Amino acid sequence: MNYDVLIIGTGIAGLYTALNLREDIRILIITKNKFRDCNSYLAQGGISTSLGTFDEENYIKDTLKAGNYRNNKSAVKLLVKKSIENIDNLVKIGVPFDRNEDKLRYTREGGHSEFRIVHVKDETGKAVMESLLNVVSQKSNVTMLEDTKLLDLITKDNICYGGVLKNKEKTFTVNSKFTILATGGIGGIFNSTTNVEYLTGDAINISLKNNIEIKDMEYLQLHPTVLYEPNAKGKKLLLSESLRGEGGVIINQHRKEFIDSLLPRDVVSSAILKEISKTPNKPYVYLDMTKRPKNFLTDRFPYLYNECLKRGYEMDKDLLPIAPAHHYCMGGIKVDLYSKTSMENLYAVGEASCTGVHGSNRLASNSLLEALVFGNQAAENINSKINEIQFKEIIQTPTEFALDSYDNFINFLKEKVDSRYAKLFNC
Repeated sequence: MNYDVLIIGTGIAGLYTALNLREDIRILIITKNKFRDCNSYLAQGGISTSLGTFDEENYIKDTLKAGNYRNNKSAVKLLVKKSIENIDNLVKIGVPFDRNEDKLRYTREGGHSEFRIVHVKDETGKAVMESLLNVVSQKSNVTMLEDTKLLDLITKDNICYGGVLKNKEKTFTVNSKFTILATGGIGGIFNSTTNVEYLTGDAINISLKNNIEIKDMEYLQLHPTVLYEPNAKGKKLLLSESLRGEGGVIINQHRKEFIDSLLPRDVVSSAILKEISKTPNKPYVYLDMTKRPKNFLTDRFPYLYNECLKRGYEMDKDLLPIAPAHHYCMGGIKVDLYSKTSMENLYAVGEASCTGVHGSNRLASNSLLEALVFGNQAAENINSKINEIQFKEIIQTPTEFALDSYDNFINFLKEKVDSRYAKLFNC
């Protein structure tokens, strides 16, 4: 099989990159599960965006501060400057962002100095995904396959020529001019996470095997407000940061605030873990939303209100027990400002990549924006180079596929995980 571009992953990063590729480029997009089985679909809070040129400097400062100044400043500046045009692109394809009359409605989350996050109730990711799937799946130059996974890359002399794929029936190769890795993060390998179980770091694992540069894997983020469910394993219910942006506060067992609820995630998570250590028989604190009326909560957060109700909590009346859980991997496959990896003709976008935007701690709601901005960067770069590249069919039959074993990958991660969180992750 020959395609101009092979995209691995059907989250927002993969789909948005495909959306911005030229109409005359033949594209194959695959996912190892179903199109909607991704973290993008679960994203609640929203997408950060600059409010205009007057806000750019403050937005850059907020991102750098949250990232503990370990960010790639050039990448941060690009993210902020390209934010509005990429949000406008989503509006054009029909994403129904919440509005106050004819203007976008913004919320605020931890680490932000302004209300600058656009949203669709508390299911922003779902709304964006449905719009992208609707548009991309109708493109005549795009083929989409479910239940098809990438086993390995086809490479020679540090150039990528496509991938070895496997579906339920067979293993086969796809030769491509360009390949884009958009497989998401690593949360599926942890016992306490907000991620879907399918996210097992496939692209990073495959990159390690192929000597592709990896960066900042030690920077793993906890989400501070995850519903405490002692009998639940794997994916837990994330309580969106926008709950705190709309008035929620974090309190301890004595019903006292002990941390500013709108500080960056690493600061809030650390404070909660310290507080929890004082009450080992009650390994949780509380998120208090009771000062907000029911009609506001059911209108602004219908998904979360109902999910809490299913678990026996009325958000307007009950304190919600919370504890941190794994949420996001700031590190990944090292890329430049065009999402190019250290291997020729290979790109990485979304959480699988490391643009350096997030530093050591991601600012809330910058993940979807990163997927948009750097997905578009990749598409524009490929659009400008596609005619220069000739197909080259490389026959590759590796003795061991990258996904045949996770042992090396897991050992690599264990060496990187912050020792403070290793027990919590239970990798």
